Order: sequence, then C-alpha cells, then structure tokens
Amino acid sequence: MSANDARMTRTVLRRGYTGWCDGRLSSAGVAAATAVLVALMSSGCGTVPEPGPVLDRGATTPTPPQGDATRPATTPALARPRARWLPAAWHELPGWTTDRTAALWPALRASCARPAPQWAAVCARALQFNPPDDAYAREFLERELQPYRVESPEGNASGLATGYFEPWVAARRQPQPGYTVPLYRLPPEVAARRPGWTRQQFDTLPAARRALAGHEIAYVSSALDALLLQVQGSGRLLLRDSDGANRTVRLAWAGHNDQPYRSVGRWLIDQGELDADEASWPAIRAWADRARPERVQQMLWHNPRMVFFREEPMPVEDTGPRGAQGVALTAGRSVAVDPAAVPYGTVLWLDTTEPLSNTPLQRAVMAQDTGSAITGAVRVDYYWGGGPQAEQQAGRMKQPLRVWALWPRETVATQQAGGAPRAQ
Repeated sequence: MSANDARMTRTVLRRGYTGWCDGRLSSAGVAAATAVLVALMSSGCGTVPEPGPVLDRGATTPTPPQGDATRPATTPALARPRARWLPAAWHELPGWTTDRTAALWPALRASCARPAPQWAAVCARALQFNPPDDAYAREFLERELQPYRVESPEGNASGLATGYFEPWVAARRQPQPGYTVPLYRLPPEVAARRPGWTRQQFDTLPAARRALAGHEIAYVSSALDALLLQVQGSGRLLLRDSDGANRTVRLAWAGHNDQPYRSVGRWLIDQGELDADEASWPAIRAWADRARPERVQQMLWHNPRMVFFREEPMPVEDTGPRGAQGVALTAGRSVAVDPAAVPYGTVLWLDTTEPLSNTPLQRAVMAQDTGSAITGAVRVDYYWGGGPQAEQQAGRMKQPLRVWALWPRETVATQQAGGAPRAQ
C-alpha cells in the first residue's frame, strides 16, 4: 500500500471519512482499508467513528480531469463589481501545505457566528469541526471550498498588502498637562450634516467647535495619537482614573464627517519631506517630532476626514476589535478588503511577504473588515493585532500581493443569487 493509501486509511479509521471511494485511494488501498475495518468490527469494535463534515460532490461537482484532483473541469469564472475570480487548483496556491491552517479556526468560527447565506452550510459544519492538526484543517477546506484566483476586471492579478493594528494609547478623562487633545463621540449635529465640516473647520469655526462641545470621551497627549486612532478606526485607551487606578477601555468606530480620506504620508512625500520608500507610520511620527508646529498642523489639515468613536468595555476574553463584518478580529488571521471585490466572511489565501523583506507570508485568512483606503480587487490590509510590536509591523508593511478566494463548492454548483458572485 502506498504512503498516500496509508494516510487515507488512517483518515477512514479516525473519522469515518465518507469520501474514501472518490478516487484518492488506489484499488489496493481500498482493499487494505476494507480489510482493516472488517477486522476491527469483527474483533469487537462495535462502531465506526462518526463522519466529520463532508461534501457530497457527486451531484454538484463534475469529475476532475486526470492529474488535477482539485479543480472541476467546468467550474465557472465568477464576477464581482470590482473583481473577477478565475477557478484554480489547490497546488497553484503558493505555500498551501506549509501554513499552520488549524490556526485559522478561531477567525473562521468568528465569521461563522454571522454567516452570509452562501456560507451557512459550510459554517454549520465548520462550527462542529475541531481540526486536531493542520492537515485535517486543510482537508476540510479542500473538501468544502473551491479556490479562485482574484484579479481586477482588467485581468491584473498583482496588488498591494498593507498592515493595520489596534493602537494602545495612554489617555485621561479630563484635560491636564500632557493630555490636551480630545477624542469625540459622534454628535447628532455632525451626524446630520452631509457633507460635514472638515478637520480644519472643526479646529477653526466657532459653530463646528460648539457642535463638538460636551462629546469628549478622553484626552490623549498628541494630535498624532488622535490621528492614529482615527486612521486605524479603533483602539484601546490606557486610562488612569482620578484615584490613580489604571483601566483599559476600547474605542470603536462610530462614524465620520462624510469627508474624503487623504493620506498624510502621501502629503509628506509630495512636500518632499519623506521619500516614497520611507513613508511609514514610525517615520511620520519622527518627522512630526522635529517639525515646526505649523507644519504639523498643515499635515493634519490635509486630511479633511474626522473620525468619531464610541466607548466599549473590554471583553472578558482578550479579543480584537470588531471589524466591518461585526465580529472580533484575530491577529494574523483577519484582513480588511474591498467588499465590492471580496464579500465579508470569505476565506482568502494570501501570497505576500513580511514587512520590508522577501520572507514569504503565505496563509489562510478571513475577510472581516474594510477601510476607506482599501479599494480594488487585489488589495488587503493585514491585521497584526495590538500594541507596540504590532504597530511596528503594520507601519512598515507595503508589500506585493496575490490573493485567492476560497468559496463554498455548494454555492458554486447552485449559482445562488444575492451576495454570491455571479457567473460570467
């Protein structure tokens, strides 16, 4: 019996794998597996383990061509408003067998708590499945999902991966020396204005300043800290109460002033203050520390968007902030996407590199968030987690990217409408 047959026989024995006669065992392997099962039952082993989550591919998926056991011959290309998806084979995903795939499950379970209709059946099985190792996790994904290479509508499969994180920022409830820059809740008057006042107008117009009065959440030490929280869209405030006790609360995104987002990093490049290859968040901070206050103010006003927050208690479990899908983000396994290219809750395979290096970063992630700068087909913002180390990694990440979307086979077979991609 071959090594593959031996592995598949173990699969049959350990979880009652129902797909063992789909062509992946040789005739010798089938005979061997049958003999082992018969011997076990005749020796008093009264039951075979319950089957794990499986997909009946007989009625919905054509027989794959010889030499490619993972890509159905008639799988259609799929289209999204800002992307097209081309069917691929599993072996085309760079590094597919080297990922710690079982580490995807916390993020997958989070998305499956709020599944899109196209994911309901897969999620029901995923929530009942506890992969004991990475190989089992990969088998589940291969059995349930079909890979697609994501391209722009024009056929460009190359894109950009950046990083983001949850800032941890020291703050005080009341203004005091060293903590004078306010963070705001969303005032009703501001929410009603479309478009709203710009960042510069909030700093200079009496009417705009009056609208903000009384909506302060806390005060941070610098305008760069406030901008960082606004750009990232959420964060943790490390508060010190009046009695000296330390407390942590979470700020979540509550809305903005309906003004466009403009990158302060791009402004610094255009102004000749930073080179294009060094416009990272640490470099922006360093520039602001040495620049004249009026130049820092000009940089801040270049971005007219103002973001507002709501305060949330920290959960008992130290989970990440909630993304646009409405579920907690998982460090290293959650990404922000353009939802017009990739629906929330989609499993993605990333082929990119670590920040400022050629070290491969190839792994399965969940599309769980979005951002104003995240637009286009092959574009992700990789969630690094929270704290100073995550800030360093995220601030330096600007890497080439290729992406594959892993979509439920059953949905592909039935071509469901709604949020599912449509056949071209």
